Amino acid sequence: MQEIFNKYINYLQVERNASPYTVRNYTTDLLGFFDFLRGQKLSSLKEVDRHTLRDYLSYLMEQGFVKASIARKLSAIRSFYRYLLREEIIATSPLATTSSPKLDKRLPSFLTIDEMKRLLETPDSATPQGQRDRAFLELLYASGLRVSELASLNLGQVDLDTREIRVWGKGAKERMVLMGEPAAGALTAYLKQGRPELLGSKKNTALFLNHDGGRLTERSVQSILQEYASIAGIGKKVHPHMLRHTFATHLLDGGADLRVVQELLGHASLSSTQIYTHVSKSQAKKVYLSAHPMAKEVGNELKNE
Repeated sequence: MQEIFNKYINYLQVERNASPYTVRNYTTDLLGFFDFLRGQKLSSLKEVDRHTLRDYLSYLMEQGFVKASIARKLSAIRSFYRYLLREEIIATSPLATTSSPKLDKRLPSFLTIDEMKRLLETPDSATPQGQRDRAFLELLYASGLRVSELASLNLGQVDLDTREIRVWGKGAKERMVLMGEPAAGALTAYLKQGRPELLGSKKNTALFLNHDGGRLTERSVQSILQEYASIAGIGKKVHPHMLRHTFATHLLDGGADLRVVQELLGHASLSSTQIYTHVSKSQAKKVYLSAHPMAKEVGNELKNE
């Protein structure tokens, strides 16, 4: 089982070109599944059937895992079994009749324009770390990058003249992302001052560096962002993906076409982007007051008074 698992992880990294984040999650989820199988006295993957999987799902629920976590674990197992079928290690998959738990639909959380402004103004631009942090915060908000895409950026992918960045996203798909003047300005300042100081005498092509001149990791971005959110007095659990949500929400609130947002986010399916078609309460009220006939009459009466 261990040998097959090692080959599968190599397949994810080499053939699928999966991100380190995906590989890490799949590794964790599959090792947990294997531990369960050992606890059930199963020594071969061929012994796993749909009853085994249902027992595993029941076990996860008893352990208090939420539906989203269970669905993710099942997705990792499903991908693993597709690989086993492809390699003809098994003849049939026990997942053929096993469905993922139905997830509760939740709107993505995002920051308001005021909260985003406060967050961007928090880093100390007089220090190399502050210049770096202001640059990556501006870039996350301006471009909608995933944190894995941000952390893997190299100098050669950035064109400050055209304000474009070449990105390789999920499934090694290439796309161009854009940035506005504030992000380009913050990035220029960081590249001229902050980055050379962080780099020192070392050589590194990574765009964002840590204090030792190495590549800034996804975990560090997460930690830095949470610290700034706390300093800015934002009463939400802020994470890098929330800035991606904020990017998409603010674009759509501003009238951007859904398919354009889909392309900028790098979504393969429009349905993945449609979750952002919710609008903020203030935008919804604005649209209502300007569009509904009765709302217009009430608005005029208030003005006349």
